[in-house]
Amino acid sequence: MSLLIVIAGILLLFALIAGLKLNSFLSFIIVCLFVGLLQGMEPLAIIDSIQKGIGSTLGFLVLILGLGAMLGKLVADSGAAQRITTKLVDTFGIKHVQWAVVLTGFIVGIPMFYSVGFVILVPLAFTIAATTRLPLLYVGLPMLTSLSVTHGYLPPHPAPTAIATMFNADFGKTLMYGLLIAVPAIIVAGPFFARTIKNIEAKPLAGFYNPTVLTDDEMPSSATSLFTALFPIILIFIAIGAEQFLNDGLLKTILVFVGSPVMAMLLSVLLAIYTLGIKQGKKMKAVMEVMVDGVKGITMILLVIAGAGALKQILIDSGVSDYIASLLEGSNFSPILLAWLIATAIRVCVGSATVAGLTAAGIVLPLASAPGVHAELLVLAIGSGSLMLSHVNDSGFWLFKEYFNLSVNQTLRTWTVMETIVGIMGLLGTLLLSTII
Repeated sequence: MSLLIVIAGILLLFALIAGLKLNSFLSFIIVCLFVGLLQGMEPLAIIDSIQKGIGSTLGFLVLILGLGAMLGKLVADSGAAQRITTKLVDTFGIKHVQWAVVLTGFIVGIPMFYSVGFVILVPLAFTIAATTRLPLLYVGLPMLTSLSVTHGYLPPHPAPTAIATMFNADFGKTLMYGLLIAVPAIIVAGPFFARTIKNIEAKPLAGFYNPTVLTDDEMPSSATSLFTALFPIILIFIAIGAEQFLNDGLLKTILVFVGSPVMAMLLSVLLAIYTLGIKQGKKMKAVMEVMVDGVKGITMILLVIAGAGALKQILIDSGVSDYIASLLEGSNFSPILLAWLIATAIRVCVGSATVAGLTAAGIVLPLASAPGVHAELLVLAIGSGSLMLSHVNDSGFWLFKEYFNLSVNQTLRTWTVMETIVGIMGLLGTLLLSTII
């Protein structure tokens, strides 16, 4: 009966978000009440579970996502993203421009939220295509592939960070494994796939060819831009190295502390305030206003994650998680494949990758602590599934369609196929890693 209630809850979530177009946070809360009542929980106990789930989920994530939003906004507004793009294109040359934009999407995508990264990078892709006279999809699709992969696979992006928190997965290992899986996924779904697109010509509106372009003097240097954008990753990898290779002592303690997710993001923001703000001649007040604008953009993301945390807690407190765990006990079915399939199914129904990933995580939560299961790989499996088969109920689908001025059919043949390749490559990479680690 509990499994039927979970399925009914997912169907209700689908009906509310995709059918009635209700806000995702409100939809999660309604589903929490629905599942809790059908499971026989007392009404006040349901409210307590919702509050507990929201509090436990957001405690860590508010720090990570808030600091990440600040860093991403500083990278965008300072011109660091433009500088990185320009430098890489100049370095690689026209012949290898795809690899330049792939690296741009990857580097800029790590600290920057997807919607912000899309709006910043797509006009740059248009400019590169116009300058080099190359087909727009040949240039633009690989860049957006990188952006999509960082969004689905890698902390500090909302869904992978939230799922890692739910599963008590090691943040550094999740990032490290995610990077290993991300590279082949980006290469196959980006440059390789883009070269097969022959008969689809994107003709975006003329206004999109005129992004705000900063002069050379207005932008930070290439070294400063790259170092600042990648600084959180550098600190986290230093911490991983210290844990693996240093003996216990003061140095190891300091490096692990500095490379912890919260400290890595905090130090990166402080660095960016100087390198991308004060050093560029901006007043502190103006820099703080940029950071405030960045945080405003993640308010609804935090609420959606909070709603997913509430549903996770309802599933635990109502006994659904234990019931699912008992069903899976002794099963030979791959936990990674199961998690991926559930995330894929919800993604197809609901559209939002974030909602799909977080909902799937709440359902398969018992698997994260099962013997022989690496929680970090489960995070990546769900992230991969949450990117699958993007279609007309996904806002990313329409962003791509409108910016590139394609028909629905053309968007399905380009964007949807690219996202599906990313999802499949992520699954294959995760399954391969599970046989090694």
